[in-house]
Order: sequence, then C-alpha cells, then structure tokens
Amino acid sequence: MQEFQPVILGSDINAYGMARAFHEAYGLVSTAFAHQQLSPTKYSRIIDVHLVPDFANPKVFVPALNDWADAYHRDHPGATLLLLPCGDTYANLLDEFGDPLRERFVFNAIDAKLNRALSLKSSFYELCDRYDLPHPQTVSVDADDVKAGRHRKLPFDYPVAMKPADSDEWLGIDFPGRKKAFIFSNPEELDTMIRRSYQAGYTSKMVIQDFVPGGDDNMRVLNAYVDRHHRVRMMFLGHPLLEDPTPEAVGNYAAIMPDYNQDIFDRIKAFLEDINYSGVANFDMKYDPRDGVYKLFEINLRQGRSSYVVTLNGFNLARYFVDDLVLDTPFNGRTVFGRGHRLWMEIPKDIFRTYCAESEDKRQAMAMIRRGDWGTTLEYNKDRSLLRRLMIRHMFAIYRRRYRRYFRDKGELA
Repeated sequence: MQEFQPVILGSDINAYGMARAFHEAYGLVSTAFAHQQLSPTKYSRIIDVHLVPDFANPKVFVPALNDWADAYHRDHPGATLLLLPCGDTYANLLDEFGDPLRERFVFNAIDAKLNRALSLKSSFYELCDRYDLPHPQTVSVDADDVKAGRHRKLPFDYPVAMKPADSDEWLGIDFPGRKKAFIFSNPEELDTMIRRSYQAGYTSKMVIQDFVPGGDDNMRVLNAYVDRHHRVRMMFLGHPLLEDPTPEAVGNYAAIMPDYNQDIFDRIKAFLEDINYSGVANFDMKYDPRDGVYKLFEINLRQGRSSYVVTLNGFNLARYFVDDLVLDTPFNGRTVFGRGHRLWMEIPKDIFRTYCAESEDKRQAMAMIRRGDWGTTLEYNKDRSLLRRLMIRHMFAIYRRRYRRYFRDKGELA
C-alpha cells in the first residue's frame, strides 16, 4: 500500500475518534495540529498533537502545515499526507485558504462560496427550500432587525428556538447566559438574549425557529462520505437518545443507536451530489410529531464529534478517506447505506440509565449494553495508560455534575 500519514486538524473528541479509526484500520499514530490541547487527546499513544499559537490565523495555518510537511518528507520521501479537519474553523480555513497546501497534502475541500452557503444556517435553509428538504419554519434577523423590533413579529407561536447563523463566529462571543443554542418560552426571554448577543459583538444573522416538539430521542444524525468526484460512497444514520445539557455544549449528542431510513438517505444523497460536495457531511434533524416529517437543522462540513458511531458499527471512516484520497479506488456507484447494532456513548452508563427517557428505544439500548454491543470514543483498549484512565474518569465525573445541574427534558416543552 502507498505509504501515508494522517494529519488531523483539532484536538477534541472528534480528532480522537478519527485517530482511533486510523489506528484500528492501519495501526498508524496520527499527527494533529491545534491551537490548544483539549482533554480527549491528552496522554494518548495514538495521536501526536502539535500546538501552534494563533493556528486559526491563515497566515499561521498554511506556513505551519507546509513547514512541517517539508520536514516530514525529508524523512519519508513519497509519503502521502492526508489532511482532515475536525472542526468548523479548520474546515473553513481549508475551503478558503487551502490551495497552497495541495502540493504537500491531499484533502477534501469545497468551493468557498458553497462553504458559506452551507455553513451559514440562514442560507442553508434557503438551499433546503430549493431542494425540497424540510426544515423548521424559520425567521432570520440581523442587528438592525433587532433594533427595529422585527424579532418580535414571528409567524409561529412559543416556544421558539434561537441559534447563531454563523457558529464559527459565535465561538468568539461571550456574555451572561450564552449558550450554543436557546429554547425560549416567551418573547421576553428571546428579547433579552438576542440583544445581549449583538451587544457582545456578534455581527452575523440570528436564526429564530418554530420549536419542533419532543425530546432528545426525536433527533437523528446522518454522516455521509462524498468522494473527490462528488459521489456519495457511504451514509449512516444515527438515532440520538440523549444530549449534553451543558449551556455551551447543548445539542452535542451523548448517546446514539443505529437507525435506517431510505427516504432520508435518498433525499440527502441527491442533494449532496447535485451541489458537488466532497468530504464528510454531518446533518442534524428532528422528527416532528405534528406532521410526521424529519426536519433538517444544519449541516456540518466535516464529521461530527459523535461520528465514531459510524466506525463503531463497522464503517470505518478512515478507510473511506484513504480509499478516495490516497488510493483513488474504483467506485461502482452503489452507495453503502449503513446498518448497525452497536450503541455509541460519550457518557458513562449510569448517566444514560438515569437521564434517558423511558421508551422502547431505551429498552433496546439497555439490551445492547447488556450484550456488550456498545462503546465510547475515548475508551480504547489499545490506548490505555494510568494517566489516560484518570483523565477519562475525571471527564466522566464532570459529566455527572453537568447532568445534575443542567438537565431538563425537552420533551416536556409544549
């Protein structure tokens, strides 16, 4: 096989999940670059993290990677360097500034204009309308609209959801009560938080939506791999049963069981191929019991933090990157629609037992746990050490405190 080295952008749980996929498939230790060290990749033997100050700055990002690649190629001439973004910031940097990296790396990227249309939630919903992809009823407003009070004139009732159209910019905004996304029961709550957002320096649009009723178990998450020739090679649908309740992490999945829905697969496949997408696409959606329709929330232009559920169920994501970008293996045109039988969790079992709502899905998930058909991203038997075990135990203790403090059942909202 052609010699290659995975180079991962990020140090979070998504980065560790991809490093684990490469280690499981090929026995390789991945190289990673990030601007800060995060807990999931600490004390690991399967990922070597290089910290670069101001790494999200394009004037730092490109030279740092190219300089490292030149040094690597002096010791490994002819090796292919496979570059994978594991965060919105890095995916955006590759799409907009990645061309100077192509002499030394192989990677998926899309046109910067398409990136903007997909990554901004306000324009993503416009694309959904064009392709007849259902989404919640939505109003987008900017700072001028808020000053004029237009955010109060909504064509749907409360409760409503609110989230920033530009999630990358939102990462740099801070103010009292800030969350990744909000659910408001009345106009006063909405008015307070949307004004705080713009006063804190947020400049992009804010998305206000009709709240789709139901709890975490009404969510679905889809991961698709689209090759460099814009052909969907694999799709896998997950059924989240529980989410992280922490304000800054709300909406992050904590437990996912496999699911299958051919209608969803067919709609999303047609969309991705028609817009000439490439790389991993990660979609969040929710089942609306009012009309029986799955409604899209967003697309992430990279694998999600919970995407190890795909590898856990037998569809190793690393192999799709390698087959496409390193080996350029022939593709027969038949998309793999994944089926699985293993439960993925980011949390310890006791949290799942305590906070997941009682349902037939939970009973099936508990049966998976009893059979041993489950796993986490972080607990890898080929990456064990005392420090790493202690770090994971500490992370799980933090999760327990978060659930005790913040958990509320969204299914109770009208």
